[in-house]
Amino acid sequence: MEAVASVLLVIVSLLLIGVVLLQSGKSAGLSGAISGGAEQLVGKQKARGLDAVLQKATVVLGTLFFLLTLAVAFFM
Repeated sequence: MEAVASVLLVIVSLLLIGVVLLQSGKSAGLSGAISGGAEQLVGKQKARGLDAVLQKATVVLGTLFFLLTLAVAFFM
């Protein structure tokens, strides 16, 4: 059972990294917030199309990663 959980953890980790890297950046970080990118924080913008799918996949994969990490720690 430990081996299966470990293999699933590696797969989910790689998928999570891929999904996060595929997401488009919303601002230029702190410099974007200072130079005028802060209106994105105030205005509610819904993700559309591929961004919405990637956002949902990130939430699902992040939850799976958390649960699998707990499972691997429990079985060790």
